Amino acid sequence: MEVSEVSFRIIADLLEARTGQQLTRNRQWRIGTALAGVFREHGISNVDQLVCLLADPASGSLAQQVVEALLNNETYFYRDRSVFELLDRRILPALAEKRAQSKRLSIWSAGCSTGQEALSLAMIFADQPNKWDGWNIDIVGTDISEQAVRAAQQGVYTQFEIQRGLGVGQMISHFKETDRGWQASDKLKRMIRFKQKSILEPSTSIQRFDLVLCRNVLLYFGPRARMQAFDRLAEQMCDDGWLMLGAGETTVGRTDIFRPTAGNQGLFIRSSAADTMHIADPSTPFVRRRG
Repeated sequence: MEVSEVSFRIIADLLEARTGQQLTRNRQWRIGTALAGVFREHGISNVDQLVCLLADPASGSLAQQVVEALLNNETYFYRDRSVFELLDRRILPALAEKRAQSKRLSIWSAGCSTGQEALSLAMIFADQPNKWDGWNIDIVGTDISEQAVRAAQQGVYTQFEIQRGLGVGQMISHFKETDRGWQASDKLKRMIRFKQKSILEPSTSIQRFDLVLCRNVLLYFGPRARMQAFDRLAEQMCDDGWLMLGAGETTVGRTDIFRPTAGNQGLFIRSSAADTMHIADPSTPFVRRRG
């Protein structure tokens, strides 16, 4: 779909103003693809017509539909399985040792989309009941997309969604097949609270997180918004908390607040705590088991 420079800039500016995400020229193709449903619903034939409608002061709901459609909500269960193996075998045991007295863990899935990452975390705990007996596990999933959060709260997934990342055993153990799809168990849902929130917003809660997963979210932020995001993440973490980013993301050269951990790609710690923190043997990189 052909998009004029003026129309592209208006839509890109709208997305960045509402979410902090940038729509670069090499991602212009998303406009026609992502907005196809909006065009059909409103009888819009081209992008220039859409931009004219957006100029109407009463176009608030349409503008929000455009933003929602342009957000990338791609996710699936246990996305990047090696990350969850690292969490299960090293990070969570290290946190359990540090929090042994309180037996409380707070985990934030920032940019949770439709909930699969938070549910994958919950399954780690649910699959080891003896190890986590008596613990208070609080997982908070947030996303800027109202539609994605609503889907996460419902916890119902299609056959295609449930098979992306889950084996048959996990499907049967943690989900129930219904007329609407595969429903997450109450046991999993009790561990998670989903809410709509931008990671750029200041926190209004006193809660501090032991572990924050913010994977494949900052890829779409410009330098200023990314720096602000790091500030907000740090504000809501415990001083000795850990931050997990996506494989293509880093804090190096982008903020002084976090430092990478030795041998653990994508895992970062608060700079103020860097000299006192460790994960088992930090000089030994995590090696994924085979088989």
